[in-house]
Amino acid sequence: MMKRTASLALILGLSLVVAGCGGSPSSDPEPAPAAGNTEGDNANTKEETKPSLRMIMQYSLFDPNKEYTGNYIKEKTGYNMQYEMLPAENADEKLNLLMASKESFDLMKLSSAQFYNLATAGALEPIDELLAEHGNYINQAIKPESWGSATIDDKIYALPETGAGVSIGEELVVRQDWLDELGLSIPTTTDELYTVLKTIKEKKKIIPLTGSRDSIYGDIAAAFGVLTDWKEVNGKLVHKAEQPEMKEFLAYMNKLYSEGLVDTEMPLNTASKAIEKFSSGQAAVYKLAWWNAGSTISALNKNTPDAAVSIIPYLKNKEGKAVVGAVANTTWFIAIPKASKHKEDAMKLLNAKLEPETFKGMAIGIEGVHHEVKDGKYYPILPKFNDDLSNASAFMTGVDEEHYPVYWQARVRKDPILQSYYENFQKNAEGIIVVDPMSLAPPIEAVSKNTLKLNKLLDDNVLKFIAGTEPLDAYDQFLAQWHAEGGADMVKAANEWYSSAK
Repeated sequence: MMKRTASLALILGLSLVVAGCGGSPSSDPEPAPAAGNTEGDNANTKEETKPSLRMIMQYSLFDPNKEYTGNYIKEKTGYNMQYEMLPAENADEKLNLLMASKESFDLMKLSSAQFYNLATAGALEPIDELLAEHGNYINQAIKPESWGSATIDDKIYALPETGAGVSIGEELVVRQDWLDELGLSIPTTTDELYTVLKTIKEKKKIIPLTGSRDSIYGDIAAAFGVLTDWKEVNGKLVHKAEQPEMKEFLAYMNKLYSEGLVDTEMPLNTASKAIEKFSSGQAAVYKLAWWNAGSTISALNKNTPDAAVSIIPYLKNKEGKAVVGAVANTTWFIAIPKASKHKEDAMKLLNAKLEPETFKGMAIGIEGVHHEVKDGKYYPILPKFNDDLSNASAFMTGVDEEHYPVYWQARVRKDPILQSYYENFQKNAEGIIVVDPMSLAPPIEAVSKNTLKLNKLLDDNVLKFIAGTEPLDAYDQFLAQWHAEGGADMVKAANEWYSSAK
């Protein structure tokens, strides 16, 4: 077994008595009101034989015991649920104390770090046998390749919740009206982008390209081969900090910055500040996230009614091909604690929630009430969809990986602008997506404990190299520091997993 987290193992050895996160552990929730039409209901008629189950959820600003989705789950599965949330602050410490006191929770929705800590400390139940006996719908819904992220030492400790599948979130956009005014075409390569930015600076006297410190990479980096955190090179995993392409990308960005073609305030800009500069007409090019498209484009149209915006297709690399990186990580881990008194019923509940029609109802509600189908696509019926289903994802305990990405798109069809940008981004990325090879890895101690720290170290230095406050010749010196502060351990552990997973 992997090395256990020492602090958690110590906590689990103590005899602590703590209160539950929200509500009395011995009290059952009030009977839930009907969620809707019960015709065709798959609930067990012998509901009184089913125990009440307790579930720990991540913190959010709503009462899960009063939500439509919670009521719907009770109606469809016959299980009376008591939902309790971790606190907004010190959630991990609270979780550890609850496990140490052997609180009788039956289900837990955990982050990657929380899952790894509890699983390696022996606080979670291996679920292989429960899945084999009671997981028919689960095994239909979750693809075989997803289970690796929840497997430690050849045992499965959780249901992996993978979210809405692989999709692309951001793409460069440009003021088309200004391109037309200057007789410029939409750029397709980094050289053409340089020409466009240079011409805009000279002719329009505005910021050619704006962004924030959180949007360093993206389309431009991808054109140089820097796609995701990890890349397979000759059968081995290489972190983007180690890739020679990183230097090429930084040299290009430093050229843009030194010639005033990139917003000089980019290292200081927040995402909202960068959006403000683009929507107010202070900048011509911006890497737009589709989830910000509605507010960004509406603000631009309000400020400049005649403004027009075009999406810049993903830039071609030196081989003349465009590629874009994406991740397919497990978002949440749904685990059964060893202290649960109802392990079998907990698995039965998880399985019942992934019965196809029950899951569809959780995801997008009832047809004709919460959603409608037009041209084979699901559209929300507002405001009912928002009123009942805004918090539905919090109740997910694994998803139907084939159908959920389709159902989920109803949420982007609340706004025609949002829908347009989301769908166009995906269309532009079709057939050219490269998925991070570490996406389906289980939590690995050396990776988990170093990723945030090392990514911050990398990003801080990348901004220095772009702005020229550190010469690019110093990159190898930085990389040596990156390796010394945990990068070497992280890369070694990642490759040990990768070689064993082949």
